Amino acid sequence: MTNDLLKNKSNKPERKKYILKRGKCNHNITYKVDYEQELNEAQLEAVKIKEGAVLVIAGAGTGKTKTLTYRVARLIEDGIRPENILLLTFTKKASAEMLNRATAVLDDRCENVAGGTFHSFANMILRKYSKILGLKNNFTIMDSADAEDVMNHITAKLFPKKEKRFPKKHTLLEIYSKSVNKEIPTKKIIQDEFSQFEHCTEQIIEIHKNYVNYKRENSLFDYDDLLLYLKFLMEDNENIRKKLSNQYKYILVDEYQDTNTLQADIIKLLASEHNNVMAVGDDAQSIYAFRGANYRNIMDFPKMFNDVKIIKLEQNYRSTQNILNLTNKVIAKAKEKFSKTLFSDKTSDIKPALICAKDSQMEADFICQRVLELLDEDVDLSEICVLVRNARMSFNLEIELSKRGIPFQKFGGPKFMETAHIKDIVAHLRVILNPDDEVSLSRVLLLLKGVGVQTVNSIIPIIKSTSEFDVKLLPNKKSNNFKPLFDILNKEISSKKDLTNMVEDIIEYYRPILKDKYDDYTKREKDLEHFVYLSTQYKKLDSFLSDLALEPPDKSVEGMYKKNIKDDCLTISTIHSAKGLEWDSVFIIGAVDGRFPSAYSFNSPEELDEELRLMYVATTRAKNNLYITYPVNMYDYSMNMVLSKPSRFLEDIDDDILEFWDIAEE
Repeated sequence: MTNDLLKNKSNKPERKKYILKRGKCNHNITYKVDYEQELNEAQLEAVKIKEGAVLVIAGAGTGKTKTLTYRVARLIEDGIRPENILLLTFTKKASAEMLNRATAVLDDRCENVAGGTFHSFANMILRKYSKILGLKNNFTIMDSADAEDVMNHITAKLFPKKEKRFPKKHTLLEIYSKSVNKEIPTKKIIQDEFSQFEHCTEQIIEIHKNYVNYKRENSLFDYDDLLLYLKFLMEDNENIRKKLSNQYKYILVDEYQDTNTLQADIIKLLASEHNNVMAVGDDAQSIYAFRGANYRNIMDFPKMFNDVKIIKLEQNYRSTQNILNLTNKVIAKAKEKFSKTLFSDKTSDIKPALICAKDSQMEADFICQRVLELLDEDVDLSEICVLVRNARMSFNLEIELSKRGIPFQKFGGPKFMETAHIKDIVAHLRVILNPDDEVSLSRVLLLLKGVGVQTVNSIIPIIKSTSEFDVKLLPNKKSNNFKPLFDILNKEISSKKDLTNMVEDIIEYYRPILKDKYDDYTKREKDLEHFVYLSTQYKKLDSFLSDLALEPPDKSVEGMYKKNIKDDCLTISTIHSAKGLEWDSVFIIGAVDGRFPSAYSFNSPEELDEELRLMYVATTRAKNNLYITYPVNMYDYSMNMVLSKPSRFLEDIDDDILEFWDIAEE
């Protein structure tokens, strides 16, 4: 896999800023990089191991990215061809950053390392071997919204008069996705996690079967299919499995604790010919079970591979030792874990504090007051974050911040690729690439004036049977409605224009529709301008659409271009969204037992342990100041009771580690 999928050459680091040192190792190879000087003892051990399976347990803030970066450089210096190294990450940005840093550490050879997300890697392999699986290589990758619409379409067709208590389209997709990623039958998923729908299990299974058939007939893939078909490809074709395994002789996997069962199986197959796998992750930061991540993957890694070497990174470069004393106490309560003790050279007299407030309003008042004090202490507003277990828990705080004129940004909001007008443009491009894409075809047809669902259902079979956009094949009374659309589609399908010109043509065609459909079209036009800019970074339509589906831009342009928003705003974030980030000062609010951990986790040891890991992730985001607040008068309507005790995760922690401030008495 080339790095073309990932790299933004404009972000390539300037080599002149880095000084390459020389050092020697025991086997008489002279290295450009002085690894002994640049790495601590544990990092160096991980970097120097060349062959075999290695599990690196990288505690929070212990230099995981640096270790992976230097590992790539060391392998290349040891004579491994970059094309034989595969670096798998969970975001395109993470992979690009690591390879850019490796290039800065060593040289341009690192640019040829195969790097990307599991899904982008699977996409590349499947397009190459699609014929073997009986697929077309111009398949379209659906996003979640498209997949839900397909589920809805199939449900309405199969069960027009379904029972009142029947799962909605997003739930049907969630059940299907969990079944695929966890490799558990649909029936068992329903029994264990969606028991309220057991009465319609057979209907759900029937919908899922038709969903699979529909995708294949229309050359459509959802996210799960990319992993599923890659696994099928290697399991059913021994020659291809061996070829891929011998191509990627050294595999590095980042954030291994976040992998699902399917991803773990793929790694096992890719490493089948050599056993050279380095998995880097932290069992204590496994917090995505709701997305299908399997905590057992990292715990059972030593059982999955032969002669596994376990290395622990425990020296923390982010937080003061006082904060780490607390985080170590918190994670020590986990029922199952790889034991480790984080330590730091950073010292401070300031200890983490547990603050008891009378209610949520007093909690908000305290945070605002303390934020203003931190600003007086020369802490930048952008270096302050408020973390919440649930996004709804920050409502009172948001009001109070606004009253006091303290600017803030909240992680979340409208996603760029989920906005209707961007989905409209993407649908046109998908039809150009894959005219069999019935979901996108329906969407673009329904944008036309005077065209409804009944008309679309009658016209799509004509288009698909002839593989042409020819108005002469349509009933005369309808032809004029479709002519402008068919003209632009035919023009772009046969055109040899570059991608950006094609996008500009589609937007020009779409602009009158935008103005007619949306009152706020002037704001939405900014998004269209940004979409054109995104297209300039690609040469091929299939690569562009694949990346938009696999790594969609996060926010609407409206939010992306507020001047200096990150420089002068406090951050409010859910803990899940904050993983991997850090701030000078962190507030964890609403840490009351029943909310954090959630009362729903009390009867499940596995879920309670995940809540504990969530607290660990939250506490390890702080560099210098950590405040954990809880109100003693929080009413929970679902349980019909008042919650008043601090989180059980903070019980039995001595005052010399966690100070107690009772502001409820003031």
